[in-house]
Amino acid sequence: MSKQTPGGKIGAFAVLMLLAALSAGVFGAVHNQLSYSVGPGYFTDFKFVQFGTPPDLSPRAGAALVGWQASWWMGLIAGLPVLGYGLMRAPTAGALWAGGIGAIITVMMTAAICALLGLGAGFAYVATGFDLLIPQANVPAAEYFRAGFMHDASYLGGILGTLFAFFPMVRATRLPTAGTPT
Repeated sequence: MSKQTPGGKIGAFAVLMLLAALSAGVFGAVHNQLSYSVGPGYFTDFKFVQFGTPPDLSPRAGAALVGWQASWWMGLIAGLPVLGYGLMRAPTAGALWAGGIGAIITVMMTAAICALLGLGAGFAYVATGFDLLIPQANVPAAEYFRAGFMHDASYLGGILGTLFAFFPMVRATRLPTAGTPT
């Protein structure tokens, strides 16, 4: 007889959804440390106002707070279809855990790679001298485009990562269960 996880698949699903939201929030907070470095005006003149960041908070802490607020919910959006699929298809709670952790890592890595590509695109756009896009008022254009391209690309990476996250989840649903021949 196999040992069951407390809470079974429903419990695993709930904890994985929470972990997906926490992972996305931490990703956003860390991501914003890099984007603050390349575009402080993007935060001080735009995002802090948009998110109502307390003025007495240090800029780095404010960037982390904005990152958390802007991204934790992406974990829920990415997690629901992938983890929901796993809930329905995984043969055991252990298989759901394996696929869920793999899915979360896949989304995070894809978002990180896309964010770095977006940062590169932001630097390239600024270097071209094109003025096809108009930054938000009072934000230095170079800072706006470097940080803004990075942010937009990370959201795109989160969406793309959600699609890629089905690969580890599908693989986990095919794991052999106790008593079945391998």
